Amino acid sequence: MEAVIPMAAQATAAAGDTGLADLPLRTDAWVQGLRMDAASDEGDVLLRLLEIGFLPGERVHVVARAFPAGDPMAVRVGRTTFALRKREAALVRISTTPPVQGGAA
Repeated sequence: MEAVIPMAAQATAAAGDTGLADLPLRTDAWVQGLRMDAASDEGDVLLRLLEIGFLPGERVHVVARAFPAGDPMAVRVGRTTFALRKREAALVRISTTPPVQGGAA
């Protein structure tokens, strides 16, 4: 499966952004893109993440983690909460810096 990642997300990934699996509880972050260098058998997971709303610019935060290992984790994207495994959350690249909002002149 071939997917396109936004150029801004590629630049962020090169700068060393982090994965959603590493985000502390109740910390706001924004989706930068998906890790497209994932194994080929992860294609279905990447597609599912896109379909449920992990799109560039979406606000995301970790609501809860299972005890004791933290897997699965409850993640809120937009107005919806999903349970994700750590390996799935690691595919979502995030930034704690809000995206720049472009306005019309």
